[in-house]
Amino acid sequence: MTALAASLGDPAGIGPELLCEAWIRRAEAGPAPFFAVGGARVLAAAAAMRGIDLPIAPIADPAEAADAFAHGLPVLTGDDGDYRPGEPDREGAALALASLTRATALAVAGEASGIVTGPISKARLAEVGFAFPGQTEFVADACGIAWHDAVMMLAGPTLRTVPLTVHCALAEVPRLLSVELVTSRSRIAAEALRRDFGIERPRLAVAGLNPHAGEGGKFGDEEARIITPAIDALRAEGIEVTGPYPADAMFAAHERTRYDLAICMYHDQALIPLKALDFDAGVNITLGLPIVRSSPDHGTAFAIAGRRLADPGATVAAIRMAGECAGRRAAQRGAA
Repeated sequence: MTALAASLGDPAGIGPELLCEAWIRRAEAGPAPFFAVGGARVLAAAAAMRGIDLPIAPIADPAEAADAFAHGLPVLTGDDGDYRPGEPDREGAALALASLTRATALAVAGEASGIVTGPISKARLAEVGFAFPGQTEFVADACGIAWHDAVMMLAGPTLRTVPLTVHCALAEVPRLLSVELVTSRSRIAAEALRRDFGIERPRLAVAGLNPHAGEGGKFGDEEARIITPAIDALRAEGIEVTGPYPADAMFAAHERTRYDLAICMYHDQALIPLKALDFDAGVNITLGLPIVRSSPDHGTAFAIAGRRLADPGATVAAIRMAGECAGRRAAQRGAA
């Protein structure tokens, strides 16, 4: 299996230093072999700033990464820049976009087994021509997949969640919800749990939108009008799904043992419990793509970049999870 391609993220953020830490911790953490796409000078400076003795292993071709990984952090030669932690600028945003674009292209072409995307500043990327709501939509577009068919899943050691609506105002959520949205994204999620996570019969739990899951219509009718009909339709297709559940109770420890994935109605309903439980090990993984894509579930953290404070746990987890998913896909191809 080929190595994973890792994009730098914004070089002024914590992404570069955490890639360095992930390589240093490779023996204890066990992530799959990966290579950074560009930014050799940035990475060397980030490692030095963090006090890491990191050998850089320049490579000209992704095929060299697996062998080079044992000797140093493989870095695909090309775009580079200066390391100015905590000082985001247009030059850094351009480097982040170049790294993301090239890493995605390598995965689409089969020259990398998947991609792990570093944290970016959407506002900075917009200044250099990035026209997508986020990296998920960018990667989906590069794969020829409609944005609405790319599903964001947040995964940690104790919980997996999917938000059905993502970057929108909370007031817009009821209007955006539909039976089709719930059923289509739940189908994609269930299939991904089978294919990429080896869960033969995934159990989905669906949250309600309103307090107490509407309490029989007292606090809203979305449960009766949208969510319950969607659950019934999914069950008719043979998918194991239950709900709608009151969101204030379904994330308790004893409840989480009853499902493999929580389907949530909006961004914070999915991300608050995930970050409360698994902040330093949370992974953002995109479902429904022909390639594997993951990302640490945190932002650029410009305020602490270069200060040796950022925890590498989520980056290590994102690399490990992408490697595991890519391995399962490779095994399935070999068995076909």
